[in-house]
Amino acid sequence: MRFGIDVGGTKTEIVVLSDSGEMIHRERQATPNNYPDFLDSIQVLIRVTERQYGPASHIGLCLPGAVSPDTGRMKNANTLYLIDQTVAEDLEQRLGRAVKLANDADSFALSEATDGAAAGARSCFGVIIGTGCGGGLVYNGQLVQGPNAIAGEWGHNPLPYYHNHTDGPDQNCYCGRKNCIETFVSGTGMAKRFREAHGFSAREIPDAKSVMARVQNADQPAIEHFNHYVDALARALAGVINIFDPEVIVLGGGMSNIEALYTELPGAVAKYVFSDRLNTRIAPAKHGDSSGVRGAAWL
Repeated sequence: MRFGIDVGGTKTEIVVLSDSGEMIHRERQATPNNYPDFLDSIQVLIRVTERQYGPASHIGLCLPGAVSPDTGRMKNANTLYLIDQTVAEDLEQRLGRAVKLANDADSFALSEATDGAAAGARSCFGVIIGTGCGGGLVYNGQLVQGPNAIAGEWGHNPLPYYHNHTDGPDQNCYCGRKNCIETFVSGTGMAKRFREAHGFSAREIPDAKSVMARVQNADQPAIEHFNHYVDALARALAGVINIFDPEVIVLGGGMSNIEALYTELPGAVAKYVFSDRLNTRIAPAKHGDSSGVRGAAWL
């Protein structure tokens, strides 16, 4: 049995997979708000699950952040109490066995490459476009993990071909830079830019769903904003294709549920790729919001 655990800001989920990928068990619980309670909760969750299903052959965790190759400690985590902690080492001491860690985007990409939308492909770029913007790279069934533990983190590169006359005013990113891809193609960024461009409040336009509802109602400013969103996303994806040239790009996160992306993006991306045609397939995630936790089990 393979155990996968997905640690989110508010919820922690565990799944049990057979070696063939069949999901046998799935359970969610609240994520604690401090590190000692976090360790306790993971230990109890595994022990209780093992009493029901037997010892785990593999235990993997996906977390909102990355493990520094230099220190073995967590970095870039938006669950702040995880930063600078030796999560894998601490859990291994408690459990007496190996624990594999990866960030949520890497786990998502591995899941979809193993038995999801990119199954059978040699190369895959897994994209998360939701509250934020992340990515993971898989080649020959293995995660690509570089010396800085940031492979696939495309969201904090600047938006390609940015021009303030067509893309609007500079966007400040929480990372301290301006005009990061995340500020344009995440659901949060898409809604924020629409509010700023048209004078809406956060109550009137709380999220990207609100913008897309206006698109469905033939609101012209919303349609133009969505068309710009597609173009910005196409520019960002074309940059990845020009470097990594994946066979499949799998989209996850809330924005991936917009069906029009899968008809509009291929043509839009092709305009920016350094090739005579685009052969990369762009597909929605097969496993939806379960991909991250399934990927943790496959680590």
